[in-house]
Amino acid sequence: MSMFLSATILESSVSMIGLTAYAGFYETYSPKKGETVFVSAASGAVGQLVGQFAKLMGCYVVGSAGSKQKVDLLLNKFGYDEAFNYKEEPDLEEVLIWLLIIQCFPKGIDIYFENVGGKMLDAVLLNMKPYIWQNRCMWDDLSNLPDIIFKKIRMQGFAVYDFIVIDRFPKFLEFVIPYIKEEKLTYVEDIVEGLENGPAALVGLLHGQNVGKQVLKVA
Repeated sequence: MSMFLSATILESSVSMIGLTAYAGFYETYSPKKGETVFVSAASGAVGQLVGQFAKLMGCYVVGSAGSKQKVDLLLNKFGYDEAFNYKEEPDLEEVLIWLLIIQCFPKGIDIYFENVGGKMLDAVLLNMKPYIWQNRCMWDDLSNLPDIIFKKIRMQGFAVYDFIVIDRFPKFLEFVIPYIKEEKLTYVEDIVEGLENGPAALVGLLHGQNVGKQVLKVA
């Protein structure tokens, strides 16, 4: 690998995106080898890095995504142990319970990195182990909110700008750059060329058609 970091790496793994994944997974939780990790929106800008960080820790990692192409990326490029396309299933919550408990997490989930909310989060709450952790990147109305109480689940939100401080950002760089140089981390961006294609790219982003960070190349 070149001694110079590519533009893609600079815009992702060692930028705010990488710091968000690092802070959410390592700084707000202390993951342990062998723990089970579920990541929603796992092929997104942050999710693809969270999954790879978890695998580097020796965790069992499962991700959800919205297309077969994204699921293939999770399994074959980002190293997820299991992945599924939630858009294929008409009754999301019922199928998720089956997938998460029976197929992917027969003993429950240790860590959930939350990116989407809604029915996804509701289904996950039913399958979290007691005394376990959730990291929140967003919030939504919950039907299964009592599970947080009964299972004594710890749920914590975080903002990445809290970690842009003198001692924490260098610590993040010290962690991530060796893995990049050893080619143990990879990243995918969705690049659209031409300012005239910007509106279509935005519409695609809102419909979940992008893979990873959506980038508009104007020159």
